[in-house]
Amino acid sequence: MMRQAPESRFPITIVPEDIDELDHVNNAVYLRWVQTVVVAHWERLGSPEWTASHLWVALRHEIHYRSAVEMTDRVSAIVRVVTVKGVRATFTTKFVRTGDLVAHAESDWCCLDVLTRRPKRISADIANRFLGSDGAALA
Repeated sequence: MMRQAPESRFPITIVPEDIDELDHVNNAVYLRWVQTVVVAHWERLGSPEWTASHLWVALRHEIHYRSAVEMTDRVSAIVRVVTVKGVRATFTTKFVRTGDLVAHAESDWCCLDVLTRRPKRISADIANRFLGSDGAALA
């Protein structure tokens, strides 16, 4: 039986440099946030051996903006993995302010071996940690 994939929640710190001429967080800043929280989620769920010997490289990001975020807003990012296939994983990141969704990102990442910098298949053990499953969803 498949369980819900584990989520990680991270507070987002908005700094003055994040604010653009429209007085809200610039769209490009969300990309930096996605990259930061996806890596932090990996470090939280991956085994120490895997986090020391593997890296992630982003292949694709798609961000949907729903509401502007301002300097004084309190925002959190909620990250989880939705699919794992071979060397790739798809992560979703939701940005919420007081429970309201302000942006949503989906990104595809490739796992690399730290030494060779070549793609490395994601082991069933790590995939199961990401997916919270018995491995049935692995391709």
